[in-house]
Amino acid sequence: MTNQQDMPAEDGAVEHIGPTHSGFVALIGPTNAGKSTLVNRLVGAKVSIVSHKVQTTRAIVRGIAIHNNAQIVFMDTPGIFKPRRRLDRAMVTSAWGGAKDADLIMLLIDSERGLRGDAEAILEGLKDVSQPKILVLNKIDRVRREDLLALAAAANEKIAFEQTFMISAENGSGCDDVMDYLAKTLPEGPWYYPEDQISDLPMRQLAAEITREKLFLRLHQELPYSSHVETEKWEERKDGSVRIEQVIYVERESQKKIALGKGGEAIKSISTASRKELSAILEQPVHLFLFVKVRENWGDDPERFREMGLDFPH
Repeated sequence: MTNQQDMPAEDGAVEHIGPTHSGFVALIGPTNAGKSTLVNRLVGAKVSIVSHKVQTTRAIVRGIAIHNNAQIVFMDTPGIFKPRRRLDRAMVTSAWGGAKDADLIMLLIDSERGLRGDAEAILEGLKDVSQPKILVLNKIDRVRREDLLALAAAANEKIAFEQTFMISAENGSGCDDVMDYLAKTLPEGPWYYPEDQISDLPMRQLAAEITREKLFLRLHQELPYSSHVETEKWEERKDGSVRIEQVIYVERESQKKIALGKGGEAIKSISTASRKELSAILEQPVHLFLFVKVRENWGDDPERFREMGLDFPH
């Protein structure tokens, strides 16, 4: 039922007037275009991890936003790039699969980089996707206006975009215009999720993602992005706190030493940063215990792919 009355609901919430809209928006683009930053901005909360390391997002993360009468489900897909390894192939396949499952596709381009490299290949790939598409140029505060207009024109020559937006995901400039457009463009229909839900990611998995973000932020240069975090234990305690045990998997003993740091300094710093953020999200004290284990060639282990929400490519 799409028509709702403007009256208080039994739980005190106010129902919306008129028809509701809902739908899935796949956010695709090259690596490091700012997709996760934009999803967090539009949802208004942290649902996707962010780091300077390329290919940080591995599987599709859904962030859920309410705008006017619409529930917009953003699918933050892994960055699309030329795959070299099995994990790369799984991530790129996941990104294109997410695009084809969506009601609308939002292509995010880094205005500074323009259409160089992977962006050109993505535009070619989009020609085979039937869903309506919009173009979003990010980081506009770093580029001259005439260069932005030229970039928009070049992209629109290759693909018939329904609309072009110029934004800064970092400071929010132009983001309201994107939300207004999506709210009125998505199909009329009931909402898919409860009003207060902001992600479909299980809490154990989100906790692992947050620790992985802190790992990358702390060891950006030293540690390969092939490291992986899993939440192994989650215990709600009688005093209202939660005990979380996580394992950081690396592929070599030398990487384990980097993750631990001299005298355990690195792992302590990562644990503290992750614990603080998890405490804020859960609104309860968190006791976080991190362990580092070597698992050679974990990138060829189907179980690890399932844990990340990816199909194992053969």
